[in-house]
Amino acid sequence: MKRQEKIELLKKTVFEMFPNAETELEHNNEFQLLIAILMSAQATDKQVNIINRNFFQHLISPQDWLNLWVEEITDFINSVSFFNNKAKNIYKTCEILVHKYNSVPPKTLDELTSLPWVWIKTAKVFLSVTENAPYLWVDTHVHRVLNRIGIVKTKTPLETDKKASKIFSASDLWPLHNTLVLFWRYHCTARKPKCYNCKITEGCSYKFKNFEEK
Repeated sequence: MKRQEKIELLKKTVFEMFPNAETELEHNNEFQLLIAILMSAQATDKQVNIINRNFFQHLISPQDWLNLWVEEITDFINSVSFFNNKAKNIYKTCEILVHKYNSVPPKTLDELTSLPWVWIKTAKVFLSVTENAPYLWVDTHVHRVLNRIGIVKTKTPLETDKKASKIFSASDLWPLHNTLVLFWRYHCTARKPKCYNCKITEGCSYKFKNFEEK
């Protein structure tokens, strides 16, 4: 199957499986979303949501966070990886948002990535969710899925990210963003992918398909 045929099969399948897909990071406003994405680096959405269900009831704006000591933020988020660094950089980010952006997260990649601990992937996720921006967040999991199917043949997520921006149309990137996250999280998992119940199987190049349902 040619690449474009694989792309069309992927789109048809994942859009049917996860219609109207949205981020699973819980938040009540765009600022909280930015903080949740920042916290989710090297952590699961589930871990972050457990913390923030209580945290976000009291910390609604950047100024609310500045009313805390960094040590207090650290205590709140100490169950996620790199919590010390994240706490310090969350505080610094809130300072910048309050003093430079009137407490509102900026809406450009350059401005977002100038904030502490906000990398290009973080910025793309944020803008994809808040602005329907044409970005596909390629992490190790999306990288794995696109290589498994045979849509790309790349060695790193960065290579995949660059390739994806060329082979997918801009109109596909935004809707694919959350959809592919749910696809790898619940279906095309790292171990024992559900190939036995996958409509992409006929066009998938993965050599170690799992057809044993348990």
